[in-house]
Amino acid sequence: MDRIAANRIYLRVVEAGSFSKAAADLGITQPTATKAVAALEKRLGARLLNRDTRGVSPTQIGLLYYEKCKVIQREIEEADSLPKLLQSQVAGVLRVGTSVAFGRRALTPILLDFMRLHPDLRVDLAVEDRYVNLVEQGIELAVRMGPLADSTLGARYLGTNPWVTVATPRYLARTGTPAEPADLAKHECLVYSSVQGNDVWHYADARGKRVEVSVHGRFRSNNLSAVLAATRADMGIAILPRYVAREALDRDEIVPLLESCQLPAQEIHAVYPSPKLVSAKVLALAGYLAERLAGEWWRTKPA
Repeated sequence: MDRIAANRIYLRVVEAGSFSKAAADLGITQPTATKAVAALEKRLGARLLNRDTRGVSPTQIGLLYYEKCKVIQREIEEADSLPKLLQSQVAGVLRVGTSVAFGRRALTPILLDFMRLHPDLRVDLAVEDRYVNLVEQGIELAVRMGPLADSTLGARYLGTNPWVTVATPRYLARTGTPAEPADLAKHECLVYSSVQGNDVWHYADARGKRVEVSVHGRFRSNNLSAVLAATRADMGIAILPRYVAREALDRDEIVPLLESCQLPAQEIHAVYPSPKLVSAKVLALAGYLAERLAGEWWRTKPA
């Protein structure tokens, strides 16, 4: 039996004044309680209890040992209650992960608003464009785009991330405007390699028929901001998430193309290391994200 369990038994025996009463309170047998205290006395090399037919009482050493054990037991109980307390509060440090572009352009303003609602919360935001192991990286909540590959994760659906085909008016004046997806094969296309690694763009026409177009161009990048910059520099046609393209579209620096055809929209999920024992701060942020990313969230300008 470990020391903490033995000390707990000893405390209850002293308080009850009886091995049998202490055993009943603790849900153990009287011989177990008796053996635990005897082993404790043997380890300490001192008699802790006086025993007689009326019950037990602590010796002088036993009383001093009882007072020390009581302090230790109280500290242990407080330590045991700490995780539950922290799990029930939106406080402390919350480590969040997501992609670079989404983190900078969409998630950061939302997190700042969430922190204003919860002044005892500190957020550590990690952004990178590769999927990381949440446990290894200490990520408590990650915002991810696309289908969920790991079924062991806890997850909450947040909304959708729509994409749009865009180019600058100057590029279109020079090359002509594509009327249908097949026309893209004749154009310089700017490829976001993290998603469009096979240089095939997928559309659904007005009747829902799927269309695949093999594209080519002189510029590709795994960074959405770089693809947007190349688009704004009249280098070609790109497909971008609407949250990335919104500001440039609002300023008419780029224009939407092929609006009668739809690009696949990515699902957005909040994911966390386990579906069980999820802290209050993670659940609160997931719920807040679901509110902020509902509907056409990409049209909302950050405060």
